[in-house]
Amino acid sequence: MKKILFILLAVSLPVGVATMANPAGLKIEGWPAMTVLALGCFAIQWLAFVPARLLETESFYDLTGSLTYIAVTLAAVVAATTPSSTQWLIAAMILVWAGRLGSFLFRRIHAAGGDQRFDHIKVSSARFFVAWTLQGAWVVMTSCAGVVAILSAQQPAGAIFIIGALMWVIGFAIEVIADQQKLRFRTDPANEGRFITTGLWARSRHPNYFGEILLWAGIAVMAIPYLSGTKWVVMLSPIFVYALLTRVSGIPTLVRRGQELWGNDPAYQAYLNSTPQLVPRLL
Repeated sequence: MKKILFILLAVSLPVGVATMANPAGLKIEGWPAMTVLALGCFAIQWLAFVPARLLETESFYDLTGSLTYIAVTLAAVVAATTPSSTQWLIAAMILVWAGRLGSFLFRRIHAAGGDQRFDHIKVSSARFFVAWTLQGAWVVMTSCAGVVAILSAQQPAGAIFIIGALMWVIGFAIEVIADQQKLRFRTDPANEGRFITTGLWARSRHPNYFGEILLWAGIAVMAIPYLSGTKWVVMLSPIFVYALLTRVSGIPTLVRRGQELWGNDPAYQAYLNSTPQLVPRLL
């Protein structure tokens, strides 16, 4: 019963936010466009869940999420009425991010032979279904600001839009650099069983998550010129990203994993005490 209620909440909240944010009068087959796109995001996850459960594999979980971002963004561009250059830029940013991260995670999971997060999840249909449903909620909530901006009437780009674009560029660069630094560290046999403390990881214990939060906050800022009335609800997007990565499935999971592996290592404890958890220190 608890799982059913949780699933209902995980679906109804994002769909409700999307519906509230729908640009006035914009419909697909008689339904609010944002509602249709949100439900489509969940439908993709549930369809992918079937073969994933039958095969008991998470190998295409992250890839499916990225492809869903791409699908909903392209669908928004098609549904929009002659997108402006700034709206195309927002779409391009989401597509570039999704394509890069999806392919990166897909290659990493296959190289590692699986994702340890799913070891105790994929063997249970209920828990595995919840994981796929949460990915649908993640896609809807994080992309809603950008999708609403794409679907809205054209607006001139101003200082706020430019600030948001710079935030995205910086966040994207940080995420890419951090991912590549950790990949190189892990693929070096000399580092087996060790934790990374070099590069951006010397300035933050989770620089990739900081970059992720910053780039989605940038998308939300870029969307501000397109917001009015109930569309302001999409500003929940960066808050959702921050909350999920720092309180639910991101940092807390890695913190537990780190304590299991190196909790008794004085060097690891020193790293925890001297390095910021999220926001990188400048010096």
